[in-house]
Amino acid sequence: MNSPFRYKQLIQLTLAYFRQIIREPGVLFWGIAFPILMSLGLGLAFTKKADIFRDVAWIKTQNIPASQEGSLIRTFLEEHQAKAEKDKDGNLYYRLTILNDKLGNTTFTFRIMDWQKAMVMLKRGNLTMIIGENNGKIEYHFDPLNPDAQLIYLKLSDLFQNPSVLTQNSNPDIKPLTVTGTRYIDFLVPGLIAMGVMMSIMWGISYEIIDNRAKKLLRRMVATPMKKSHYLIALITVRIGMNFVESGFLFLFTWLAFGIKVQGSVTALLTIFMAGNISFAGIAIFMSSHTAKTEIGNGLINLVSMPMMVLSGIFFSYHNFPDWSQSIIQKFPLTMLADGVRSVFIEGAGFAEITIPTLILAGIGIIFFIAGLKIFRWH
Repeated sequence: MNSPFRYKQLIQLTLAYFRQIIREPGVLFWGIAFPILMSLGLGLAFTKKADIFRDVAWIKTQNIPASQEGSLIRTFLEEHQAKAEKDKDGNLYYRLTILNDKLGNTTFTFRIMDWQKAMVMLKRGNLTMIIGENNGKIEYHFDPLNPDAQLIYLKLSDLFQNPSVLTQNSNPDIKPLTVTGTRYIDFLVPGLIAMGVMMSIMWGISYEIIDNRAKKLLRRMVATPMKKSHYLIALITVRIGMNFVESGFLFLFTWLAFGIKVQGSVTALLTIFMAGNISFAGIAIFMSSHTAKTEIGNGLINLVSMPMMVLSGIFFSYHNFPDWSQSIIQKFPLTMLADGVRSVFIEGAGFAEITIPTLILAGIGIIFFIAGLKIFRWH
């Protein structure tokens, strides 16, 4: 027991924590099954060309009731064979479909109602467009900051001005992109891998240490011949190993289901992936170095992980945020990891492109790890 490096002790600690993880069904579900289900749901939603259905409020006017002859909208709908139907309350509505084999079909349901009811439905999110007539012209009412409302306006205004779009199945000017890496699922999967690393490390290491400290288990461990560093090394080793397994399952599934490919250097991908693990492992040790209350630990973990999960471009590009904030967001560890993994996956990047973020991530992990050890409290 006097050996400076008790490798058998480290191996046993590592195996013990590994068995502890695989015996928890919840850990396996959230670590492996949940990211796969998320990629499946979002992948199908954003990669399959689906028909679009939108409800439009058609306002009745005093001078030209929508239910009477003379209405521009009614005349247009009847001339172009819109289906007139009634809902369960007996209210009349019209349904018109724009066919497009490249962009997907769009079906508009024109529901006749007064302005007050239309505003209630708009506030509830049941519709995004209100149309009416004034002085022989069609008026459009919508939120100009709503992209979906803008799209509906463009389609409807084009429809009323150019009815030929109803039967224009193919547009020779539209050339759908088929380049690998341009789909939403190609953008999403690297982000999910990066987020999985952060969440697994933060909760798997930080919460484990804080919970053991709260239960007085760390005090008991220190009283044994256990080498203190072996405890932390075992935790980090198991979590990094599980991250490789979880990310591997996610990649395998998306490769089989969606044809995801790594266009860049696999070695570079593994390098920045490892650097990301080191970065968050160091942060996790630092965050869990002192507190003995799980409630405080939950708050600290969420304080660090939630802003990065929202801002770091996991589900959508952080370039949608204001310009002044992007330089700050790009310095987040999760942003550097997600951008690095994504550059290898869909941009064909190699070591030259990921060297700087890899060094920064590794440096962050080492600095926080050393700082955490300085103030680490075992009991």
